[in-house]
Amino acid sequence: MARKRGPLRLRTPSVDPVWRLSAPLPGGPGRFRAGFTLLELAVVLAITVVVAAIAIPRYSAAIANYRAKAAAYRIASDMAMARNKARAGSATQSVVFTVASNEYSIPGLPHLDRTGQEYEVSLADEPYRAELVSASFGGSSQATFNGYGIPASGGSVTVRVGSVQRTVVLDADTGEATVQ
Repeated sequence: MARKRGPLRLRTPSVDPVWRLSAPLPGGPGRFRAGFTLLELAVVLAITVVVAAIAIPRYSAAIANYRAKAAAYRIASDMAMARNKARAGSATQSVVFTVASNEYSIPGLPHLDRTGQEYEVSLADEPYRAELVSASFGGSSQATFNGYGIPASGGSVTVRVGSVQRTVVLDADTGEATVQ
């Protein structure tokens, strides 16, 4: 014959549970102080300041590296786009760099976002915030591709963000733009 069991009862410990983190206050059981001491807060604040002092310079260096790399790869991909447009249309296509204003454009190519405007990229704006240091293609500041996608001359474009510098090199034989 099976034993009948009564309702389930939870046992309450006779001592304070271990999970309580605060110490009892004078005045009897059941009264506890809430919060942290000033010393505990000061230690946590000091640790936070040390970690931030280590992390902030590394973070800003990483952001500068990311922006310089992104600007260089944007230039390389736009040069590849101009090269492909020249090949597709069997016509000359140029990429014109303006170092003084940190901009470059691809004449005859419509802007991808702004209808009715020419394709132009400002490296000084977000997300790049980069400086166009130099652009030299056989003594000119523009790269020109013939109808076969071959450049008139090789050259390079250099961009800088803070102390980080990246160079885009245009190969005179193949027309390939690579980031270094």
